[in-house]
Amino acid sequence: MQTTLEVVQAAVNADQNGTKTLEQAITEAITEARTTCDRNGNNSANCAVAWEIVEELQAEKAHQQQAKKRKTDLERYCEQNPEAVECLIYDV
Repeated sequence: MQTTLEVVQAAVNADQNGTKTLEQAITEAITEARTTCDRNGNNSANCAVAWEIVEELQAEKAHQQQAKKRKTDLERYCEQNPEAVECLIYDV
């Protein structure tokens, strides 16, 4: 079984590469956690790890959503128009 960190990193990398969304990874992790708990029991270490993976993926999704909301209109404008006068940064 992969470690929690490996699974979360793989899901985030896949989401960034466009191969699989984080939402899909969460859905798959929930299904896997339920299967693991049914197979090994609700009090097993594998069950706990499986649900920990789900929690970490959900936390990453929340973190990404929060990061997207932090950008101001000027920041978004400057990403699209880095050479605009309003976006130039001068060292003084």
